[in-house]
Amino acid sequence: MFGRNKTISANASAVVTGAGSGIGRAFAEELARRNGAVVCADINLGTAQETADRIVSTGGRAWAVQCDVSVQAEVEALAEQADALLPEPVNLVINNAGVGVGGKPVGETSMDDWHWTMGINLWGVIHGCHVFAPRLKAQGHGGIINVASTASFAAAPLMGPYNVTKAGVLALSETLAAETSGTGVNVTVLCPTVVNTNIFTTGRIDAGITPLMNRLVELTGVPAEGVALTTLKALDRGQLYVLPQLDARMIWRAKRYLPAVYTRGAGLLSRLASAKA
Repeated sequence: MFGRNKTISANASAVVTGAGSGIGRAFAEELARRNGAVVCADINLGTAQETADRIVSTGGRAWAVQCDVSVQAEVEALAEQADALLPEPVNLVINNAGVGVGGKPVGETSMDDWHWTMGINLWGVIHGCHVFAPRLKAQGHGGIINVASTASFAAAPLMGPYNVTKAGVLALSETLAAETSGTGVNVTVLCPTVVNTNIFTTGRIDAGITPLMNRLVELTGVPAEGVALTTLKALDRGQLYVLPQLDARMIWRAKRYLPAVYTRGAGLLSRLASAKA
């Protein structure tokens, strides 16, 4: 049985989904620097292997596993593979795999895009929590980090599927945190704004706003490494919410204290952006 006060992120036996790039890769590499052993899971085995190879090349311990998180059976298989590969039972799970969709209003976004986004961004996190949470609670120690987004509460126009899935991840994390309270399992939900990743280039972003999104990343994006570091520190402190950027915290407060004003402002900005497009 693990000690209740043991630092979760040090010497972790971890599973990271979406570890082939971006925030997932940053989490995996930071955990390895903390003497952890990491299963790097991704739907793209090649990029997962790149992450694992980067860790191994610096003396760390990592293994690549292919996993489509939208399929429950594959997440269950991931758990079994992790048990076989890692030197200790899994005690940290980072549900990071996600995709971007945006550029069209509700009613014009295709049902295919809705189902694709829901499958990865929401069902992927549900599957990860469903499979791993009982194991961690049985051990009496561990952590789960779910990667949401400021979109989970910002509800910006033209991002319906993304907003809905990330809001679901936030609600799931809050629910799970209540259910694991007192069990020795910490739950943290990450809600960043713009991070320097490839989500806008690999997702299904409408071509009309792709240049704007790429420019936004250039101007305001923060390094994934810093976001991962901040989140792991928060997990160890037992902190539920992580809003790593100032704009995320400002939106959080505005939405809660001035909800009607916030919604009208978001709509106005959307109309101005559309007029300039």
